[in-house]
Amino acid sequence: MTVTRRMILAGIAAGAVSRTAFAAASFPAPDVLPLERQDYAQVRQSFKTHLLRKGPSPEISAPLGTPPGARRVTYPGGPDGSIPLIAWLSHYQPSKKLKPAVIFLHGGNATGDGHWELMKAYWEAGFVVMLPSFRGENDQAGNYSGFYDETSDALAAATYLENLPGIDRNRFFVAGHSNGGTLTLLAAMTRKFRAAVPISAGVSAWRYFGRYTDEIRFDPENSREFVMRSSVCFAPSLKCPTLLLRGSEERPFDKDHQLLVERAKSVGVSIDKQLLPGTHNGVVPGAVAESIRFFNQIA
Repeated sequence: MTVTRRMILAGIAAGAVSRTAFAAASFPAPDVLPLERQDYAQVRQSFKTHLLRKGPSPEISAPLGTPPGARRVTYPGGPDGSIPLIAWLSHYQPSKKLKPAVIFLHGGNATGDGHWELMKAYWEAGFVVMLPSFRGENDQAGNYSGFYDETSDALAAATYLENLPGIDRNRFFVAGHSNGGTLTLLAAMTRKFRAAVPISAGVSAWRYFGRYTDEIRFDPENSREFVMRSSVCFAPSLKCPTLLLRGSEERPFDKDHQLLVERAKSVGVSIDKQLLPGTHNGVVPGAVAESIRFFNQIA
């Protein structure tokens, strides 16, 4: 893997990706990906990931500052609020007229100023936008888990944002790119947003960790660990209208994405997928614009 896979645009992260060899057991994806009938939010209440290796994010990056146009805030990460984590929030003036808001979950495993630059379109469109960092990133506390505990952080950030003064809870949205797109789906299966837009998201943990075995921190011999990180297994748990976006020059929507769509539609979830011009990284500005269109249409 190269650093550029983790960046939304060239130059997002300062520093290189640090890799530690990890001899993972073989974990071929099942011929038919499991379909979980129990609600994902309920399953999360009883499941706890077991990390064999504990440590920071596999992507090394500098401590976070405050980029232009952002206000630096701290939110209580994790399900118990025990990890203080940094987020960037757009400047806004609370008023009696409530404002729509979007929480955007960044790609890669570290936060950089380039991620924030892409948020400008949201606040110019009238949204309050928050971009949270996650546990173990940019010299922050907490252990990287590979999507599971990071979902708890995303949910905690969402709670922080929706409880700010002047935020319209009826127009509260979630979006994210790449790894953030994966988290977007898992978050939207855990709590209700008005709508969700995952961009270039992964839906199968088997597929992701089969490519990036050195990112595995959990027990690869425990298939349940993969299930709990795979939105395709919990597609009926989606709790809001969802639009899957992907670049025309990256790997196309595969059978796992199609299975997610079919499973969600089978229980009446409003879900669609769409290709936009661009590469995995280059599609993001257009996808942000499309998410704004979609959110305004839904609202």
